[in-house]
Amino acid sequence: MKTRQSGVTLIGFLVMLLVLGFFAYMGMKLAPSYIEFFGVKKAMSQIASDGAPADLNQLRQNLLFKMNFQYVDDATIKPKDITLDRSNNATMLEVSYDKRIHFLYNIDFLLHFENAVPLRNVQA
Repeated sequence: MKTRQSGVTLIGFLVMLLVLGFFAYMGMKLAPSYIEFFGVKKAMSQIASDGAPADLNQLRQNLLFKMNFQYVDDATIKPKDITLDRSNNATMLEVSYDKRIHFLYNIDFLLHFENAVPLRNVQA
């Protein structure tokens, strides 16, 4: 009586390995950008809880200074990406930026990040 073997063939294993390798490489390219964004969010929440100055330029300097401690690259966020929205009797600190990551050959990822936190006690 013949027995049938079950399992993955070598070709099937190589295809699975190729697919897993592709997604692992993609994750390695994208993960640092998301970790950096979490640093931006943490710096923004620190600014919101500490009390922010009413001057936008001073606020930008404070935020960029705090982002240096979170290992956010200086080239990632420009001062123009940091804005204040004063509406509905509330002041919101908003950061919105795009990051382009080279992947393979002529393939790039374009990531768009944005976050807003309410400023509780804006100092005049």
